[in-house]
Amino acid sequence: MAEAQLFVSQDEFTCSVCLKTLNDLVSFPCGHNFCLKCITDCWDQNQMCSCSQCRHIFTTRPELNRNTLLNEVIKKFKRTRLSPPLSQRYAGPGDVECDFCTGKKFRAVKSCLTCMASYCQTHLQPHYEGDALKHHNLVDPDENLKEKLCGKHQKILEMFCKTDETCICLKCALNEHKNHEMVELKTEREAKQVSRV
Repeated sequence: MAEAQLFVSQDEFTCSVCLKTLNDLVSFPCGHNFCLKCITDCWDQNQMCSCSQCRHIFTTRPELNRNTLLNEVIKKFKRTRLSPPLSQRYAGPGDVECDFCTGKKFRAVKSCLTCMASYCQTHLQPHYEGDALKHHNLVDPDENLKEKLCGKHQKILEMFCKTDETCICLKCALNEHKNHEMVELKTEREAKQVSRV
């Protein structure tokens, strides 16, 4: 029988602690996986036991079980290298770096306007999995996240005041610009792009 071909990213087999391909993989009760050595070293240094992916805190140190099936898949993955080398995923000149990677940083794939941070594929996962983060405003990676905030209220600039020709947040729209002509920032941007053509 022919082997099934896997179409997965190497990021899915990367330990979020050491940023290398998982080695001697263990699974947490929350479902995330780490290298046994990485997570035991982390927990030995900290008094608190938590998952560094979803930040779930365990009241007692959970028993870590080796995931034998996934360990076998990773061994085959290491032999075949189904994805480009890890070095191609590191942030280079002109790339936005992940704010949560330690050591050599991965290239960010998204920035979150709610968290005001940029994330690589691995560290972005909680935004797709956790109910609390699913509704965050994700955009293409952006180094200048602070420029998207209102200087007065530290809220996201979502509106454009046509009266004053300036970007404003919702608090500004309700107060200082209350009776002004306003549109969504996205609408104004699209209108200006069309007028340039």
